[in-house]
Amino acid sequence: GITRLVSDWSSDVCSSDLTIPGAPSDVPPAWRFRISPSRVGGRMKENERVIREFIGAWSRLDPEELAAYFADDGVYHNMPIGPVAGRANLEEFIRGFVGSWTETTWDILNIMSSGNVVVAERLDRTRAGDKSVELPCVGVFELEGGKIKTWRDYFDLGTYQRGLA
Repeated sequence: GITRLVSDWSSDVCSSDLTIPGAPSDVPPAWRFRISPSRVGGRMKENERVIREFIGAWSRLDPEELAAYFADDGVYHNMPIGPVAGRANLEEFIRGFVGSWTETTWDILNIMSSGNVVVAERLDRTRAGDKSVELPCVGVFELEGGKIKTWRDYFDLGTYQRGLA
């Protein structure tokens, strides 16, 4: 139940009291919060750094640079369409859709990580000539050895198509 979930989570990251207004009755009235030393720095922060750099690199519109962030057998699953696997295939796939772009800036709205997984909520602002789109997205990244092993990107394809049509 929720008590176990809260208890499991809080034992991993928690230490000063905070009462959650409106919490269900089976949730303890006080949660304990602190930053766990194991969560500061280390793999989690390194993975977030890699993804922040990757997201920033999109503004340079360089498919070779972007593909280099992936493991050799990395997978990009642009959720409205099928997955693409392998660094060489990823580079060509990226080249195909950024070819018409003249500018793009991806703003990170929220980023969080646990172990080898990083989740980034973004607002991608893209121009293709005189057309533009602001596309809300959520990317789920699984990393291995500092490289993207899997990237699943969730967004509304219709919003993208209407903006750049």
